Amino acid sequence: MLDLLSSFIGELRIVGIPVSMSETMDAARALESIDVADQALFRSALRATLVKSGDHQSAFNTAYDVFFANRQIDGDIDTEYASDAGSREGSESEAPQRSGAQLAEQLFDALRENNLRALRQSAAEAVARYAGIEPGRPVGGAYYLYRTLRQLELEEMERRLAGLSLGANDDALSERLASDDAHQRVEEFKSMVEAEIREQLVQDRGAEAMAESVRETLPEDIDVMHANREEMLQLERALRPLSRKLAVRLARRRRRRHRGPIDLRHTVRSSLSTGGVPIDVRFKPPRPAKPEIVVIADVSGSVASFARFTLHLVHAISSQFSQVRSFVFVDGLDEVTHLFAECDDPAEAVERISAEADVVAADGHSDYGRALSIFAHRFAPQLTRRTTVLILGDARNNYHPAQAEVLEGIARRVKALYWLNPEPQNYWNSGDSILSLYTPHCDDVIECRTLRQLEAFVGGLS
Repeated sequence: MLDLLSSFIGELRIVGIPVSMSETMDAARALESIDVADQALFRSALRATLVKSGDHQSAFNTAYDVFFANRQIDGDIDTEYASDAGSREGSESEAPQRSGAQLAEQLFDALRENNLRALRQSAAEAVARYAGIEPGRPVGGAYYLYRTLRQLELEEMERRLAGLSLGANDDALSERLASDDAHQRVEEFKSMVEAEIREQLVQDRGAEAMAESVRETLPEDIDVMHANREEMLQLERALRPLSRKLAVRLARRRRRRHRGPIDLRHTVRSSLSTGGVPIDVRFKPPRPAKPEIVVIADVSGSVASFARFTLHLVHAISSQFSQVRSFVFVDGLDEVTHLFAECDDPAEAVERISAEADVVAADGHSDYGRALSIFAHRFAPQLTRRTTVLILGDARNNYHPAQAEVLEGIARRVKALYWLNPEPQNYWNSGDSILSLYTPHCDDVIECRTLRQLEAFVGGLS
């Protein structure tokens, strides 16, 4: 049991869910206090002790289903997955073989009555009949799921279910409720089919190999530039708690700066009691100053999503900086600081940027040299040694002049200049990327593709 729990926690850490040693011990102690044969209680105990964020719930469930959902656990040892599967296979071998039409009718009756036991039986039979799982064949579960579902005509069953539930009522509300109920029942059956396929693959390949193939990406590890619509929604939901956490971290770090320069006069005075040996070194009170942040972001199509999230995050924690100014560009440059000042929610300001910012001056393709020149001409005199400049973009200049000397002039005026690139590092300086021309004038060039990487960078600003 402990080996199985250790493997499961190892998978959670690989996924990115933080699980400390003390939390591992809490989970082991919790399992000593419950009936581990109760699957619902067993899952709840592990979830309560190991998961600290709602965003990690889905990844936890996926890993749990691979390691535990189909095991029979007795508290001391874990038996093979085949405990339930063997009895099921035995009953299937004894049951008369149904035709495809009979299986379809059995499934429809189970869906209509919402008979969970019959639905699980239908799922097992459908997988056995249609999936064609071959032991040792390196094929993903999605392929077997597709092969099974395409034979069942579930869309037609969903329409039939909705029609039966509707009855004599034909108003729009009743139709919508009937349709939603039918859709939910069919989706639950699809989950049963997926679980059945996963169980058989785990038996064939082992839990660790199966976990690797179905591993979910946490919201903070999603590649912002290649996120789909659902993943973008996850990222937006993760931004608000992330900004609160970063603000608290920055404020705490600033408060803990209790040491200023050495106070020589007080140090010498205190050393008189030790014969002139300065054992107790005294420091002047710190005078921490909040940095000024200037963000210059490429909002062309290729990196627009990354710029949106970075602008959102920086302005969400703007209280930790003395000033935050934002500029966006494509081949023209416009200041959008006022949009954030006019909106209480940074997300609303980010939405307004695409509609209101004047960022196109010529052909509408990214031109870093032109944008930096405009910035230097109009705003460089306002930069000080307290200013930190962040440039967001992939440095793909569409073969326009780089004008790297402009960036060099900006760097000489400010405290620090960082370039955040949302592309993988092995893509840098390929094609029309001219990042190598700008790198010598930056304090650092950072790969910043995910919220986790963005959090690590912003959390270090001071």
